[in-house]
Amino acid sequence: MKYHIKASSISNQDAVISIKQSNIGFGITKNTTETLPNPAELFLSSFASCILKNVERFSIMMKFNYSKATIEVTATRIENLPRMEDIVYTLTIYSDDKKLNVNLLKKNIEKFGTIYNTVKLSCNISGTINITENV
Repeated sequence: MKYHIKASSISNQDAVISIKQSNIGFGITKNTTETLPNPAELFLSSFASCILKNVERFSIMMKFNYSKATIEVTATRIENLPRMEDIVYTLTIYSDDKKLNVNLLKKNIEKFGTIYNTVKLSCNISGTINITENV
């Protein structure tokens, strides 16, 4: 598989990523630090998106039902050679399905997630999966 995106910026303004039929604005100036996602947050968003995509994928393969899934991701950035050092996620799946095998789902997410595996090569990842009854 191959992927392709385009991104552009205007000096002293904001930037945009163009992916398929979507445009995602992001901040590159001090003026937008509180209103637009920055590159680090987009990076973590990609990580979270990978996990959520795999919840959907494995719900079909593992034959379990869920009504929704949410994920929170936090990361620690180190300064000297700026990079992410630790990523911690909490995935919550809303389901009443007794067939949902949490340990197998976590193993599959960690083994088959493209972004997950790419990130794992450069920093520590730890996470938990919580199951909450449908509301």
